[in-house]
Amino acid sequence: MEQARDQAVRRLAIRADGVTLIADARGDSANPPVVLLHGGGQTRHAWRDTAADLAAVGWYAVTVDLRGHGESGWSPDGQYRLDQLAGDVVRIAEHLGGPPVLVGASLGGNASLAALGDRPGLALALVLVDVSPFVRPDGALRVRKFMAARPDGFASVEEAAETVAAYLPHRPRPNNLHGLRRNLRLVDGRYHWHWDPAFLRAAEDHGAGHDRLTDPARLHDAARSLQVPTLLIRGGNSDVVGPEDARQFLRLVPHAEYGQISGAHHMVAGDDNRQFGALLEDFLKRRVRARLEVLGT
Repeated sequence: MEQARDQAVRRLAIRADGVTLIADARGDSANPPVVLLHGGGQTRHAWRDTAADLAAVGWYAVTVDLRGHGESGWSPDGQYRLDQLAGDVVRIAEHLGGPPVLVGASLGGNASLAALGDRPGLALALVLVDVSPFVRPDGALRVRKFMAARPDGFASVEEAAETVAAYLPHRPRPNNLHGLRRNLRLVDGRYHWHWDPAFLRAAEDHGAGHDRLTDPARLHDAARSLQVPTLLIRGGNSDVVGPEDARQFLRLVPHAEYGQISGAHHMVAGDDNRQFGALLEDFLKRRVRARLEVLGT
């Protein structure tokens, strides 16, 4: 099955502002597109199983490395701002030639929401995965501390796996480390996370008065203006989006649907891809297929 999935993957190169974004596409390009955008510090491979499942049921699933992550280009000036990431989402949609469903986890969700704030008709629907304009600062800080903890890298993939296991003690450690290897790059004999170190510095204030990667006021306004079918999926044990954060979002976006995956933490799909996939596919079938029928496409 895994080999068949690999054979069906097509690599895309998408020109954005100053960088080339690398993506994997699965399924028939004539099918409705679903763009999956990962969280900060991850790569497009975080969505591998989800994308394969979506392609199998009639969607054109596209997983993208955000700028500064994975095989996508690093910002030439070392800057990473929400407006750049939102602009990249717009370019991805334009490259696909029609409005996609946007599925964004954490940073990918912020980028998608900000893009829709700028271009309300950009997408068919929006799925936010454990992210909203309302988050718990302590949980977000824990994520950033993990990302910043090993600037000198790791001596081996196994050492990186031990670090991940300590950060995610609720997950069983995988026997096969091939997936983890995709999130690392080898530089001068040391393994480093596959993202630009300058990316993390972009989240600092720099006197701008707000976090350049989250910008809660901008995301709040974008959420309030949402016109497309929207789903918020929260990890039941998330320390980033709490229950009250979810309630605030649903008050702000009354038409939004909500799903919670018991036992999952911030990285929802990685914790329970089966339940996550079932929620996502149900939403796509009910809301997006119905909208496509109305639009006659």
